[in-house]
Amino acid sequence: MDQKKIESLWREILIEIGEDPDRVGLVETPKRIAKMYKEIFRGYDKTQLPKVTVFPNGDDGLTYTQMIIDTGGFYSNCEHHGERFLGKYWFAYIPSKKGNILGISKVARVVDYFAAKLQVQERLTQEVVDYLWTELCKDEAHPPIGMALIMKAKHLCKSARGVKKEGFMTTSEMRGEFLTPDTAKGNPREEFLQLVSGEIGDLK
Repeated sequence: MDQKKIESLWREILIEIGEDPDRVGLVETPKRIAKMYKEIFRGYDKTQLPKVTVFPNGDDGLTYTQMIIDTGGFYSNCEHHGERFLGKYWFAYIPSKKGNILGISKVARVVDYFAAKLQVQERLTQEVVDYLWTELCKDEAHPPIGMALIMKAKHLCKSARGVKKEGFMTTSEMRGEFLTPDTAKGNPREEFLQLVSGEIGDLK
């Protein structure tokens, strides 16, 4: 990322919208924006892709085969207008009895990485699950039983411009038994939705 070029371009943008880039409040603005871009668009830098840590299920004396859920916040930038969209995610997976357990803190890092570029929420949801699913499936003999991700976000390109209406978009991506549950053994999809439905509904 060429910091100096971004600074120069932002100086031109300030002029074009009718501002004076040399006034006190704006002198350092192009430089600040260039520095910010390096952080919020780090998702284009493949060297920063988080390494996913996994642990063999049962190695420490505990074998876990129930649903594991992680939640957190996220923000990204809409690729259509460059505006922010931000909200919350709910991630769940069921590890194989003989497979791997996911280092749960890595979920947040993976979400943040794929969110750190111009995005649409639908693609962001898929990319996170694609990456985590692939990492857990490296043990081909013991893939996870299932995986799911729900993301709900407020889009400023809708609320701050254009129609100027408040509202949230909700997207989901599911794999394994979350997608095609074996009802004879249970229904992880319904269990997951029931466990997080209150939080999703309360997010305003």
